[in-house]
Amino acid sequence: MKGFRSFILRGNVVDLAVGIVIGAAFTAVVNGFVGAFLTPLVGLATGATGDMSRKTFAVGATQFPYGAFINAAISFLLLASALYFLVVLPINKLHERLAPHHDVQAPKRDCPECLSPVPAQARRCASCTVPLPAVPAQAEETTQRAG
Repeated sequence: MKGFRSFILRGNVVDLAVGIVIGAAFTAVVNGFVGAFLTPLVGLATGATGDMSRKTFAVGATQFPYGAFINAAISFLLLASALYFLVVLPINKLHERLAPHHDVQAPKRDCPECLSPVPAQARRCASCTVPLPAVPAQAEETTQRAG
């Protein structure tokens, strides 16, 4: 029981549970908005009156409820765009502001032994540990230290 209690009280599990509950509530709000406002607007734009989600077409004796699909697609697009613009984008900007990541690529050269790329200023290859010949800047630095 102690292990289960520590598992449940971990931060990640609690955060995930809260996220799922809020996501379900947010989904209900988005579906309500789509059903109440956007579906009738799509119905007006397409010349249909009333509830677009109840529209069907028949092939033989089989009914195809295409209106329910349109309603679900609009709900999905709204939910995805709201999550992106209201959650993902602000979190990414906040993360970039607090912990900027600058990927600096040092100039590279190939190791003469194993041909793996190593930084140009390296004195040994990280892969095969062979000493590398000095580059001109290293040679000047070595002579200045010796003198």
